[in-house]
Amino acid sequence: MRTELVSIATDTIPLDGLYYEPESGRPNGAVLLFHGSTMNFYVCAPRFLPPVLVKLGLACLAFNRRGHDILSTRNSRVPEGGAFQLAREGIEDNRTAARWLAARGFSAPVVIGHSTGGMLAVQHVAGHPGTPALVLLSAHLGGKNILERTSRAGLMAQDRVEEFTERARELVASGRGRELMLMPGWWYAISAESYLDRLAETPDVLALAPTIKCPTLYVRGDQELRENYPAEDFRARAGGPCDVEIVPGCDHFYNGREEAIQAIVSSWLAKALHMDAVR
Repeated sequence: MRTELVSIATDTIPLDGLYYEPESGRPNGAVLLFHGSTMNFYVCAPRFLPPVLVKLGLACLAFNRRGHDILSTRNSRVPEGGAFQLAREGIEDNRTAARWLAARGFSAPVVIGHSTGGMLAVQHVAGHPGTPALVLLSAHLGGKNILERTSRAGLMAQDRVEEFTERARELVASGRGRELMLMPGWWYAISAESYLDRLAETPDVLALAPTIKCPTLYVRGDQELRENYPAEDFRARAGGPCDVEIVPGCDHFYNGREEAIQAIVSSWLAKALHMDAVR
């Protein structure tokens, strides 16, 4: 396959990524791959899926949203990354990447998203009804209570939600919204502005489900809780056909189960897009 390192302009930080195409011939479709929180285009599903998708004749764009990794820098000491991510930026980043693919001749790509990228994928497809297929890889529930729910599970603020919420509001009110707070649970560091954004602006996957009319595949590992990754509930509410796959021996990041996910996704897409399955 051919690969091209790309940089897609936004009004602030560009979106870096890799564009994949079959070695020869015109691709017969395209795929957008959305990474999870604090991740990027060269780990997990955006890394291991393109090789099998290209064999189906599909071009792939795996890219960093502005909220990639935890913290990073570019050509300065100005920090960027997942600690500063905002829902509106993530939504716009996905739209920007879709416009980039459209300029290449792919106006209706398949959308695949992992974890937070899956939650954002539902939001994206709700606004792009021409999407031919959607693959949700451990897409989390989202919604306005996500911070409290993940904290109760031992992540984020854990048992200190009220304390961190008050602190974040004080920082934003004083014009220090980008100041970082160290979290006792996962995500480690987060800006006050991003913390409050999660409280109010996170899309709700189940509320959006009735707007999704295209064929959907929702994958979850058997080590993940249905409460947080509601594949069956999404299927019950979806506005179109939805298949669910619960993968045995599988965690949230598909460690050691990459080949199983490759097979599930590629064979399902081959069927959904009326292609010959690649073995």
